[in-house]
Amino acid sequence: MSLPPLVEPAAELTVDEVRRYSRHLIIPDVGMDGQKRLKNAKVLCVGAGGLGSPALMYLAAAGVGTLGIIEFDEVDESNLQRQIIHSQADIGRSKAQSARDSVLGINPYVNVILHETRLEADNVLEIFAQYDLIVDGTDNFATRYLVNDAAVLLNKPYVWGSIYRFDGQASVFWSEHGPCYRCLYPEPPPPGMVPSCAEGGVLGVLCASVGSIQVTEAIKLLAGVGDPLVGRLMIYDALEMQYRQVKVRKDPDCAVCGENPTVTELIDYEAFCGVVSEEAQEAAAGATITPKQLKEWIDGDEKIEIIDVREPNEYEIVSIPGAKLIPKNEFLMGTALQDLPQDRRIVLHCKTGVRSAEVLAVLKSAGFADAVHVGGGVIGWVNQIEPEKPVY
Repeated sequence: MSLPPLVEPAAELTVDEVRRYSRHLIIPDVGMDGQKRLKNAKVLCVGAGGLGSPALMYLAAAGVGTLGIIEFDEVDESNLQRQIIHSQADIGRSKAQSARDSVLGINPYVNVILHETRLEADNVLEIFAQYDLIVDGTDNFATRYLVNDAAVLLNKPYVWGSIYRFDGQASVFWSEHGPCYRCLYPEPPPPGMVPSCAEGGVLGVLCASVGSIQVTEAIKLLAGVGDPLVGRLMIYDALEMQYRQVKVRKDPDCAVCGENPTVTELIDYEAFCGVVSEEAQEAAAGATITPKQLKEWIDGDEKIEIIDVREPNEYEIVSIPGAKLIPKNEFLMGTALQDLPQDRRIVLHCKTGVRSAEVLAVLKSAGFADAVHVGGGVIGWVNQIEPEKPVY
């Protein structure tokens, strides 16, 4: 469905702006009026990572007058495979500041506002209220639900995107005209069920594919052209090079935008999404060791069996000496339990400690009462014990 323009046009374009945006101005559906609307628009990009990188660059190039960037992280070398707004020289810098410099390098006429903080329930409404449109480039469920609920409460439209390995999704959520994110996903998946990009990986160029869709939708909303992805979910399969759409209907029973909403204010989203299940938290309590403790056990020839519950491709990148690879799913299916030694203490580890805590809960319930896991995982091991090894 076509929607009216989201913002009013600016008073004028300068001569330099007319030259810069000439390829937009000669498109009948954009023209001078549409470009003035872009100039007058205020867009917030949540995150300056994989999706935020192409989104910010193309929003800047398109002539969006004010760009907000909310980002609290620093640039890491592992980001550079996909987060193209940052460069080698930016490693260790604030992502927000690095992104700002790249945006201004593309278009000096853009007003960039930095929010160098973590987006949370106590600041999201104040930040969102300053903008016409939100572009969501987050990579975790807690922040996605936070963005959605804040947008609904403020009646703000936002463009959502998601990426994982070779697959991407995108949509426009605006409760005034269609469904919200909760209409599509009423509940978050169980903790540990859906791997993050840090655990499962993502094809770098997929960020550009989905991020460019997000910017296209943002421009359509701001200028009031075309048919936005309101009520439609775009699904992209890069391996098959296929796009397909799924209709998403507004749920009258939606907890936040339904006829009788039960969520009328922001909640604790970490608790709602349960980053680690209660079972895993209980299992890890008193059964978590540090990488240094593990090193002492190894040097002291303690009777232990070190088990790496990551995936084979992760194991190939870096591993703890002596660790045996048994992926997490083999424990969840129960096939790994019968081969575990009974005469040695089981020591589990993963990348950071989340997956190993979930497996630890399985082992505790199966009778391995003295099993433990390594807090911080192989990343902690490398940082504390073998800093010459690669991390990912």
